[in-house]
Amino acid sequence: MRTDQAPVISRLQYAKPAYAIDQVTLEFDLDPDRTRVKNRMQLRRLADASADAPLLLDGEDLTLQSLTVDGKAWVYAATDGGIRLDKLPDAFQLDIVTACSPRANTRLSGLYLSGDAFFTQCEAEGFRRITYWPDRPDVMSRFTVVLRADKAKYPVLLSNGNLKSQRPLDDGRMEAVWEDPFPKPSYLFALVAGRLVCREQRIRAADGREHLLQVYVREGDLDKTEHAMQSLVHSVAWDEQRFGLSLDLDRFMIVAVSDFNMGAMENKGLNVFNTKYVLANPATATDADYMNIESVIGHEYFHNWTGNRITCRDWFQLSLKEGLTVFRDQEFSQDLAAQSGGESARAVKRIEDVRGLRAVQFPEDAGPMAHPVRPDSYVAIDNFYTPTVYEKGAEVVRMMQTLVGRAGFAAGMKLYFARHDGQAVTCDDFLAAMADANPGSALETHRAQFSLWYAQAGTPRLRAAGQYDAAARSYTLSLTQACPATPGQPEKQAQIIPLRLGLLARSGEALSFSVEAGARGTDALLVLTQPQQSFVLHEVDAEPIPSLLRGFSAPVLLDDGLSDADRLVLLAHDTDPFNRWEAAQRLALARLLPAVQDGGLKLDATYLDALRGVLHDTGLDPAFKDLVLTLPSEGYIAEQLGQIDPARIHQTRQTMRLALAQQLQADWEQTWHALAPTGGYTPDFAGAGRRGLRNLALSYLSLTGDAVWQGRAYQLVKDADNMTDRFDALAALVGCRAELAQAALERFAAQFAHEPLVMDKWFALQATAPGVEVSAIRTLMQRPDFSIRNPNRARSVISTFCQGNPGAFHRTDGAGYGFWAEQVRTLDAINPQVAARLARALDRWRKLTPSYAQVVEPIMRDLAAHPGLSADTREILGKALA
Repeated sequence: MRTDQAPVISRLQYAKPAYAIDQVTLEFDLDPDRTRVKNRMQLRRLADASADAPLLLDGEDLTLQSLTVDGKAWVYAATDGGIRLDKLPDAFQLDIVTACSPRANTRLSGLYLSGDAFFTQCEAEGFRRITYWPDRPDVMSRFTVVLRADKAKYPVLLSNGNLKSQRPLDDGRMEAVWEDPFPKPSYLFALVAGRLVCREQRIRAADGREHLLQVYVREGDLDKTEHAMQSLVHSVAWDEQRFGLSLDLDRFMIVAVSDFNMGAMENKGLNVFNTKYVLANPATATDADYMNIESVIGHEYFHNWTGNRITCRDWFQLSLKEGLTVFRDQEFSQDLAAQSGGESARAVKRIEDVRGLRAVQFPEDAGPMAHPVRPDSYVAIDNFYTPTVYEKGAEVVRMMQTLVGRAGFAAGMKLYFARHDGQAVTCDDFLAAMADANPGSALETHRAQFSLWYAQAGTPRLRAAGQYDAAARSYTLSLTQACPATPGQPEKQAQIIPLRLGLLARSGEALSFSVEAGARGTDALLVLTQPQQSFVLHEVDAEPIPSLLRGFSAPVLLDDGLSDADRLVLLAHDTDPFNRWEAAQRLALARLLPAVQDGGLKLDATYLDALRGVLHDTGLDPAFKDLVLTLPSEGYIAEQLGQIDPARIHQTRQTMRLALAQQLQADWEQTWHALAPTGGYTPDFAGAGRRGLRNLALSYLSLTGDAVWQGRAYQLVKDADNMTDRFDALAALVGCRAELAQAALERFAAQFAHEPLVMDKWFALQATAPGVEVSAIRTLMQRPDFSIRNPNRARSVISTFCQGNPGAFHRTDGAGYGFWAEQVRTLDAINPQVAARLARALDRWRKLTPSYAQVVEPIMRDLAAHPGLSADTREILGKALA
């Protein structure tokens, strides 16, 4: 266990490894309580390493049984976190035998047990809990893995790469030998052993090569794997078509496990997944589950090239693989959605991605954990698997594509692989490939300035003001950018910001214009590079309303200076779906924020008519209407305020929801009837959109208190033919505190008691219930089907309450904060990764009004002083309190 004396690791301290490990053979004799690992490595000193350079090996929770160099016992020295070997030859064979206890490994990092099966999770620093090794991503080796285990208990033995042999042993065990032909860092190592069943499908690549795809799950779950398999098939085909990247192994395997700290892991050829992102059928999975499975399977498969074939030089470069691969999985989801639902479906996916970015990454960028996409330092690398590295990193990659175009981006990817395949490299290497492949582009011209997106923390703030000259038929757009101070970065430089825009007339039609010597059109891309910059748009025939930041072309906060009347025009007529949705969000905020601050919510007829117009617009997809008619979240509302009163925000938003329910009741009823299902369930874009809007209508109608509509919701809980309708109906009853809610919850639990993922939803729904008391959360935790050791179940109750229900969690009596501190302490002793993520629930405590802040601060300080806290959790608390 790390201690509070864990050192700060700086990016500037990076030094190349002294030794390469060209080949390694790992032999595992698997036993739940004492697994024996024989590690045979072929090492050589690198040419630029000094002759007396030591070999540093990381190791945690290992029993060292023997260590030899070229067959001879070798003296080693213990270090803080491993061992050190000195006076080594230039090339040698190192044999190390260790033992570990998978059953005792509650951290789920390294080799551990889930139920009665073995699994591994090695990213970022889990391999050191399996054997002694230079556990860093720039040491890449070819692995041969020999697995031996009781044949009756563990008939399936899997590892990376290709299966070379499998045979029964005389002592009742089974042996399997796997060989990965590609060098990889230790964090990509994986093994799985247990009683599993498998769905298989063979595919043929464009080059004629045949591949075997396999999805492994526990017995009883095979009927929930069809969608996962099809998502994998689509992923392989998409990467080959879009980027010319083919599957490079004979087989590709996915394994689902119920005890997992993350969503999934891209181990080379053997992806290990949280069951949440594999298992789905209409009876147990919602439309959102289907969509998330497709996205996450795509993400992990795409890592085969962007992360595995080219990996990170060091963990500061984490976004090199994660930001790029999030961008790729977003593009994949948008392309697949567009195939079935057209360009509107692509826009819906983009809006959902931006909504997620604003919900989690923008607050992080404005708080004590703010850090650059490429961090400068860390204590525990597990704490930097963050929205900034992932989602903001993806936006940085997207800006590259915006600046060079889709074809230019493809050329940059091609050059990146030509230069770096098989290497461990940096974010700067990726940027260089993109710029060099597109000479003369804004990206190439401003490469150094663009790199600030990797180096500077914080969300840039962009202010726009326009002036129309009727005589000259010109419109001057003046832009000002600034980025607020963040921890360790008090001063910021101007960044390059691509701004896509259009112009609308007051009557709503698109206005054409030209920029400089460019051709006349209705859409243009401006590139802001200065703190203040003005652009003149020519041949503008009427005073325009600017539609700025179309498609969310840069991850910035925009003050566009538009009036309510301007936004109503954009909502009704803008051809850019993102800005149409954005206009609805801004119109809602314009009514919510004054009510939070001063009380007296007022919904004017003009606003209500605008929403009614969206609801009845036959040219809009139901999925888009659902997004437009969903109010900003409580968290997003809070981010617009200087000080936060969570209870008041919750009450104001609920008041506005009730007003919309009552004022538009006839419209909601018409919508609900018009979207009645006409066929069986299919999780496609059109079907999901219809269900989403219909169920939004049901939630509003239930909120009115009308017993008829609450009765219809209860009937859906009983009789729906799919989980989306069933669960949304249950959520509608819980959300409006209907008398039928408790009976519906009990019925649901009885029906799905043996479906862990469904029960996670059931737990989470109650943890997000309006006004839920801490005592009710404790009651949930006392149920026999609750286990704090299972990350999914712990998150469904504890994290959901503390991070997803601000109106109930934040209390001036401190009950919520005391509960949080207690659970962080408990979880930290079991699984520091899960504890550290829960600790982040109070990152932004300083923004709370004094009535909350003065209660929470002593609780946080007492927790931070708790002896024995892991470095993971201590780092989070230290930054929050600094």
